[in-house]
Amino acid sequence: MKEAVIVSTARTPIGKAYRGGFNNLQAPTMGAHAIRAAVERAGIEGDRVEDCIMGAALTQGTSGMNIGRNAALRAGLPVTVSGMTIDRQCSSGLMAVATAAKQVMYDGMDVVVGGGLDSISLVQNEHMNGHRLVDNELVAMQKDIYMPMLQTAEVVAARYGVSRDAMDEYGFESQAKKPSSLTRTPAVGIAFEGFLSMRRDNAAKKGSF
Repeated sequence: MKEAVIVSTARTPIGKAYRGGFNNLQAPTMGAHAIRAAVERAGIEGDRVEDCIMGAALTQGTSGMNIGRNAALRAGLPVTVSGMTIDRQCSSGLMAVATAAKQVMYDGMDVVVGGGLDSISLVQNEHMNGHRLVDNELVAMQKDIYMPMLQTAEVVAARYGVSRDAMDEYGFESQAKKPSSLTRTPAVGIAFEGFLSMRRDNAAKKGSF
């Protein structure tokens, strides 16, 4: 069995939904920026990449039609590079990285890109497709299948005895650590003449909550 290693990483700055620097940036272009930078940092030619896997929880609109493939092509990778999109909701990007590692370890590939992206601004809005979202036959079998995330958190808290104070403390500690973690992995700034220029994170400022 081969060993899989992360050779390089790259990320865009973090923006605010609906009112941040990326609120009008198409998903393939946003993802491509990080892909291109990661490949360049690895010091390899694009044609060495065998697959590009991107995780996305909102696979419609600008993030639809196989965002893994679209972002790879927008990054300038050749058409010989395959693309795949994974939807495991909040863990989609992590699953994409794990799948990329599996392809190296077990599937005979040498170089794979794995990452994730979502555009809340351009997808989770009044144009989001909710037509016939609910399958009543499925609900009859699993009544909680469409339960929103905040309600599932309440279920977990009640089931395992997690108090509100404990959740608040954990959230506060997590927020306090975020700025330093982002500093350890600085963003690759994005600039398009006459369109946008964003070179650092919009959120998670030190001391903010």
